[in-house]
Amino acid sequence: MSDQSKVKKPFRREAESVARDERNIQGEIDRIDKRKSPKEPSKEPMQAGQREYPAKFPAQHLKKPGNEADLEQAPMFEAPEYKGSGKLLDRVALITGADSGIGRAVAVLYAREGADVVVAYLNEDEDAEATKRAVEAEGRRCLTIAGDVADPQFCKAAVAETIKVFGKLDILVNNAAFQEHVQKFEDLTEEHFDRTLKTNLYGYFHRPKRSCRK
Repeated sequence: MSDQSKVKKPFRREAESVARDERNIQGEIDRIDKRKSPKEPSKEPMQAGQREYPAKFPAQHLKKPGNEADLEQAPMFEAPEYKGSGKLLDRVALITGADSGIGRAVAVLYAREGADVVVAYLNEDEDAEATKRAVEAEGRRCLTIAGDVADPQFCKAAVAETIKVFGKLDILVNNAAFQEHVQKFEDLTEEHFDRTLKTNLYGYFHRPKRSCRK
């Protein structure tokens, strides 16, 4: 059930460059934050749902874009009590930023509902492969594609590869985003502003305008 994208290599260099830019932005914000007073500890989490949420997390700071595989406290995404009912049977979903976090959870539950999944991500190969294994464990096919959603050529290539492999595209989930908070507006650099808009807005604008089929 394994599908490997052939569009990774042409966009790999650009993806690595974007990842370096994100780490540079993060590094500058980290230097600014170190000069500020420490934050007060947060309150205990509300306990609800199928499993108990951890009250404390180990202190850990990952470099952008961040690898979920490096987290000491892994996020929960399986929803073990959720039963699929074929709502998305044989649909094809392209999910950006599906290598980890919310995107991974969406990918797994879409697969549980019967969809084949395309995982679009920047350059976090290990995380993307983990999502792929989780999707395939649900009995569905999964394709991984690396690149920058701010690049219209990558977006076109991702859609084209999806249609080539699966014959159609039914669902698009615009999940990929870049978020790095600043405490003061004057700390927001032009580079930081530019990267945020390119990922969070351009990536949505370059999406396919409608579902596509052969």
